[in-house]
Amino acid sequence: MIAVVKPGLLTTVQDLGRPGFAHLGVARSGALDAPALTRANALVGNLDNAAGLETTLTGVTLRAEADLTIAVTGAFAPITVDGAKIEFDTAFPVSSGALIEVGPAETGVRSYLAVAGGITVAPVLGSRSTDTLSGLGPPPLRAGFVLPVGTPRPLPEPTSPLPTTPAEEVLTVRIRMGPRHDWFSVPARDALVADPYKLTVKSNRVGARLAGPNLSRSVAGELPSEGIVLGAIQVPADGQPLVFLADHPTTGGYPVIAVVQRADLPLLAQARPGTAIRFVTWT
Repeated sequence: MIAVVKPGLLTTVQDLGRPGFAHLGVARSGALDAPALTRANALVGNLDNAAGLETTLTGVTLRAEADLTIAVTGAFAPITVDGAKIEFDTAFPVSSGALIEVGPAETGVRSYLAVAGGITVAPVLGSRSTDTLSGLGPPPLRAGFVLPVGTPRPLPEPTSPLPTTPAEEVLTVRIRMGPRHDWFSVPARDALVADPYKLTVKSNRVGARLAGPNLSRSVAGELPSEGIVLGAIQVPADGQPLVFLADHPTTGGYPVIAVVQRADLPLLAQARPGTAIRFVTWT
């Protein structure tokens, strides 16, 4: 087991989510940067969908309640075990009673901690993920929580850490036009892919809120609520786009002008407030 000493700004249990329940009003949820979680799981011998911890900016402090093997990936952060520096993106053993500290992210936003055997909190609808919008799954971590760990699988051969890359000044995110693009004027559709937007501090696991060119509508009136998919770019009444992420609602009444290519969503998951984001059409 692992005990939570300091939970950080927002640390949640995440796996690859609970797909297939949108008709019941349940979003997929899961790790915002799924490739990073998958990488962490691979380093400690877990299956891709094993549950780990997703931290947000400020890291997390834990205490091992047994001998464990752990790896941290995603947003680069300093890691120590009982004060000794540990290499990022590498599996390392932790002795029972040791204090594990994942520090503040130095680049990106979300780090992923996997433990051999996976975090084995009770699944809900087949997933152990925390959904911050609906409240499904375990609550965000608090000091004093104790998390169960499963039986480890054989460890893989060690691999070299992935090279770290500097953050891009402007993120390029691919999109396709959405089901309600015709509710917007031609200048608005052009503006979406013309000048960059900036990620705002109001972004979270539900969606990435952007500020930039106003997207004016050509169709007045209200739109009946309809289905929302992961990556949908919805435009509320203020004309500023919102990209829905893993904990998005499954229906919405504002028009969807475009949809982000799923492979590019981890870029938004790791973007810090103020990051410039340029949309490009994808075919």
